[in-house]
Amino acid sequence: MPRSAALKPEQVPADSKSTLDAITKNIGFTPNMMATFAQSPIAFNAWAALLGALNKALDVKTRDSIGLAVSEVNGCNYCLTVHSFAAEHMTKLPANEITLARKGHASDPKRDAAVQFARKVIETRGKVSDADLKAVRDAGYTDANVIEIVALVAMYSLTNFFNNVFDPEKDFPAVTRLGSI
Repeated sequence: MPRSAALKPEQVPADSKSTLDAITKNIGFTPNMMATFAQSPIAFNAWAALLGALNKALDVKTRDSIGLAVSEVNGCNYCLTVHSFAAEHMTKLPANEITLARKGHASDPKRDAAVQFARKVIETRGKVSDADLKAVRDAGYTDANVIEIVALVAMYSLTNFFNNVFDPEKDFPAVTRLGSI
């Protein structure tokens, strides 16, 4: 049950309105998470700016796979529904790739290294081993790319934590957590 109400359009703070309107226009509706998050223009606009910047990082399949892996580790049911839906319908990842990503893997070797590394970052709170860093570099990722992976983990974790705290009503078809994997 939601722990905070999603704002109605007339309740959205003026400083959140343009960001929320842009998101709504881009995806065709206002997700409950966004209508809840918009209560804090400072946090909401900071997150939206980070999202916009990180949409230029890596490729979309890798970004979506990282989102799935991080959301699974963080136990965020809301984000799992959103990322699963987006991966299937927008990124066109097959169901087996979505499941692999949630487990921290990918069939593509380079993407697999990034997703494995992202999962290690969230599981270890950033205290990855030298071998973990070497593996992602050996897969062809530069230090700039590794920084982007860490930033994606942080951004996805922010929304995971937000949704775990406030539990907004789900807007997308439910998915079942994979459990301890």
